[in-house]
Amino acid sequence: MDGDPLKMLFLLGALLFGSPLYAAQLNLELGANQRTWQTEDLLKHPQAQTITISDDVSYKKTMSYRAVPLAALLTGIKPGDHLQAVALDGFAAELAAGPLLGTQGSRAWLAIEDPAKPWPALSAGKPSAGPFYLVWTDPQAGHISPEQWPFQVAAIKRLAPVAERFPALLPDPKLKADDPVNQGFALFQKNCLACHRLNGAGDAQVGPDLNIPFNPTEYFGADFLRRYIRDPQSLRQWPQAKMPGFAASVLPDTELEMLVGYLQHMAGRKVKP
Repeated sequence: MDGDPLKMLFLLGALLFGSPLYAAQLNLELGANQRTWQTEDLLKHPQAQTITISDDVSYKKTMSYRAVPLAALLTGIKPGDHLQAVALDGFAAELAAGPLLGTQGSRAWLAIEDPAKPWPALSAGKPSAGPFYLVWTDPQAGHISPEQWPFQVAAIKRLAPVAERFPALLPDPKLKADDPVNQGFALFQKNCLACHRLNGAGDAQVGPDLNIPFNPTEYFGADFLRRYIRDPQSLRQWPQAKMPGFAASVLPDTELEMLVGYLQHMAGRKVKP
């Protein structure tokens, strides 16, 4: 670095306040289609535009972003494919490709943090949602879960489906495909697997394993597990808490019951890592 006092002051401010002084890169690992995007290139993308997100999941308020339709970046991806968005903190969102490719109703966007115009911190002492953040317009139309809004995204990968990669997550194969436990397994993948492992299986590194050594259905009495899923902070409060609440608008009571049913079922299918 040269001795320019303005540059030195800018760097000091970045270090003190967490401003993203340098641009970032997004790695797309889409099978045969590999691509690394730089912040600058994404901000200049021909489909980039400014969008407004009402009641942003992470910021809890209306936010405006410079963003690109995610479908425009998913070269070669088909609706039946399975993707994983990996965040800098170890969050690993498992995502069906179909909703990400949609152009009607709920629409997925990659929001891009401009180093010259950094986003606010998510909370005191924490960084922003950048450098890249997967956001949705009209999320209610597609029943989009909070776990489908990964922030601080570093990579998006095409992978085999969860059931193929992690057989330790599977319910009893004797169950019918439409059994509520299997439906609960699908809900677990959508809402829980981004942060939690189960039986040691999964890629997330944020929350605890939900079966080893004990399943939450084994130590949450009465209706407290359901209450905890709805509003974690109502039962356990600490500054570093990350788990979001799942409102009935996102996870209806019928789906909550199926999710808890899957966890109860898996308590009897423990597999040590």
